[in-house]
Amino acid sequence: MTISRIATALSLIGAAFILYIGISYLVTPETIANGFGLPQWPTGDAVAFMNLKGVRDTVSGLIILVLLATKQRYALGIVTLVIALIPTGDMLTVLSWGGSAAAAFGIHGLTAALVAVTGVLLIRERTVAHRQDSQRVAVNA
Repeated sequence: MTISRIATALSLIGAAFILYIGISYLVTPETIANGFGLPQWPTGDAVAFMNLKGVRDTVSGLIILVLLATKQRYALGIVTLVIALIPTGDMLTVLSWGGSAAAAFGIHGLTAALVAVTGVLLIRERTVAHRQDSQRVAVNA
């Protein structure tokens, strides 16, 4: 399997996963919120923050799909590395607020690592393709 196919598969899996999470926070936040890792969830008017998380996650998934669909793979690699900061921030937030260390590292930390690996693979495929093009030119010269 090539780097390109692995990166595409990871991107699609990541987009599907974060879209599921985002839509779940918008539609049924009470069923998904407990898995985030924080010891308490907002109540009353503060519950609106779950909608904000839902919008953030849904848009993140759509960005991945749009960049894939428009074949902007290098840009997707850079954006994916930036998106990896979201679960990193989530991990640090869970740890800072006395949440579950297992959820912080096992959910958010692992997600951040997988997203970052996907970004590196997407960026690397451009480097590999450029190197192969340079070699073809040198051989044909």
